[in-house]
Amino acid sequence: MKKIEVVTRPEKLVGLKEVLASHHCQGMTVYSVMGCGTQKGYLPEMNFTGDDINLLPKIMAFVVVEDDMVEDILVDVAAAVGTGKQGDGKIFVTDVIEAVRIRTNQRGSDAIE
Repeated sequence: MKKIEVVTRPEKLVGLKEVLASHHCQGMTVYSVMGCGTQKGYLPEMNFTGDDINLLPKIMAFVVVEDDMVEDILVDVAAAVGTGKQGDGKIFVTDVIEAVRIRTNQRGSDAIE
């Protein structure tokens, strides 16, 4: 199993949810977060010249999926949320050692279905 974390612009949440639903992701968690990347949170139109860090609003969503689903999801998420501009965000993929559905005690793949 893999955990896919997507950090992107808040206005891209609807498109992100549509992509994940199209891949039959059974659940997701979404956070409102603040952050910045290499541009230090300033957009080109802001004419930033200093060393300050400006945190911009972002969303972070994560899902846990089967290994064989990852590549298709990555391609579709990048297409759905990408604008080609700074601040589009990042996608992180990590291994999930175990998952447990608390209500039923199901483990592994059964817990994420």
